[in-house]
Amino acid sequence: MTGGASAAARATSQYATTTGNLIARMALHAYGTNPQSWFAWLGERLPLAGDVLEVGAGTGELWHRVGHRPRLTLTDFSPAMCARLREVPGARVLRCDATHLPFGAGVADAVIANSMLYHLDDPDAALRGFARVLRPGGRLTVAVNGRDHMAELNALGPVIGCSDLAVRFHDKNDVTAEATPARVAAHFDDVTVERYPDELVVPAAEPILAYVASMIGPLTAAQEAAARAAIEARIDAEGAFRVRKHTVLISATRGSR
Repeated sequence: MTGGASAAARATSQYATTTGNLIARMALHAYGTNPQSWFAWLGERLPLAGDVLEVGAGTGELWHRVGHRPRLTLTDFSPAMCARLREVPGARVLRCDATHLPFGAGVADAVIANSMLYHLDDPDAALRGFARVLRPGGRLTVAVNGRDHMAELNALGPVIGCSDLAVRFHDKNDVTAEATPARVAAHFDDVTVERYPDELVVPAAEPILAYVASMIGPLTAAQEAAARAAIEARIDAEGAFRVRKHTVLISATRGSR
């Protein structure tokens, strides 16, 4: 584990009062090489019958891409995110902590946790809560990233003299593609893992600079110049700035235990 702020404190600083940082990061993924976007790919794999709960739903972008509307409840800890979630037609929106869900036992047929477990100080408490609110036979879907996910962007940290850029969210709690399936299996049955095939091919520096700024705040003139030089050197050499992705979808069933 690394030092510094906890996973939850880091998430609070990033997301509590703004959706801008998340939107800037999602924008970079428009340069993915997979013709099927993450949200479209994910939507095809979600259990969408009955009562569906998404925890840490962010801006709710998934539900603007999924045509089918289940009986949907969306939660997030961030007031700014909840304001955006209220734009999702027909959704019930609650602001709450993912480790203290304000629901009774066995109220959901499906729970979705899309790229959010690594924001928690106690992800295992969240998994126990997901199992509690699911009905027997209910389905859990969790998206997490591998330890090597987008390593090329983390490598820009030393270029701009900022070690924080290289501190990925999962460094606080090891919520990764490598470690999380076993954590899920401690609470659920029938665990499967499927990787989303994609990489980013970015033809210009600006989207990458926006991503970096979303992580650490506005860049100084010197930082921007150093980052731009490194990015453009890669583009000149390879035709684009390529970023490897490593995202998996973990699916599981709530058993009778």
